[in-house]
This record gives sequence, C-alpha cells and structure tokens, in this order.
Amino acid sequence: MLRFQLPLLAVRDIEVSKSFYSRLFDQNVVLDLGKNVTLSGGFALQEDFAWLTGLEAGSGISRSHNMELYFETDDFDGFLKKLASCPGVELVHPPMTHDWHQQVVRIYDPDGHMIEIGEAMDTVARRFMDLGHSIEETAGLIQHPVEFVAAASRKENPIKTKK
Repeated sequence: MLRFQLPLLAVRDIEVSKSFYSRLFDQNVVLDLGKNVTLSGGFALQEDFAWLTGLEAGSGISRSHNMELYFETDDFDGFLKKLASCPGVELVHPPMTHDWHQQVVRIYDPDGHMIEIGEAMDTVARRFMDLGHSIEETAGLIQHPVEFVAAASRKENPIKTKK
C-alpha cells in the first residue's frame, strides 16, 4: 500500500531553518538525522538536497511561487506581533483580508519558500456569529458550507479527513 508521508523542503542551512521554524511557528524537531529534520507540523527540512537526489548543485529554484506552506492561527494579531519581533523576515505581501473575511499574511522563509499564515476559518466563523449573524448568514459571508460553520459554532473540528 502506498502512503503519503510528508512534504520536504530543500534548505541551504539546516540550523538556520530549524531556528526559523521553531522561533516563528513553534515547530519542534521530532526526528533529527543531521541534514534531514522532521518537524512537529508534519514536514521535513533537507540540507544538501541536490547531493541527495543526484541533481546539479545550485539547480534549486528559490521563490518558485507555485507552492506554499499554510499555517492557521486563532490569534492573527498575536502572530503579527511575533512576526514583527523577528527582524529580517521578508513579506510576500502585507497583511490583508480576503473576500471570505479571513486575514492572511505571506512571508518567505530563509530559503525563499512561501508561507501563508491565515486566521483560522473556524475563528472567523465564530467572530461573525458573535456579532449576531446566523449560521446560514455566516456561511454566506465566509463562503464556507453551513456544516462547517455549524461545527465551528459547537467548537468542533470543522474539517475532518477520511482515512
């Protein structure tokens, strides 16, 4: 049986990347194999990727803009304060609000991988319901199914994956 395991990011300096993901995203190392590290969020970092794969050194592309890591937070303003305390982190764009009322910011990691940090959508749903909107109204405002909003209102995990 074939099973997907995790995404892996090629990095120039494993120690710099471990520090970045630990400091800004509270990622803990769950497996450290030296130049290959698995983080608690379910992704891995790999130094010397070209050597490992037999590719030409320097053939990796920084800022390919065709993939991103995605993190969510219940405290978007708190994350922005944490981000401001990390000098040198480059923004892809400043904080913005999408049409579905989710606040997001995108940044680059030290190797040019794009990372999106978004306000958790169940938090967005609860914010609208706290303002007096019904489940149905909230679903329309945030462009999510009524079932998602209803689960968010009960503080249940609104996204369940099948195994």
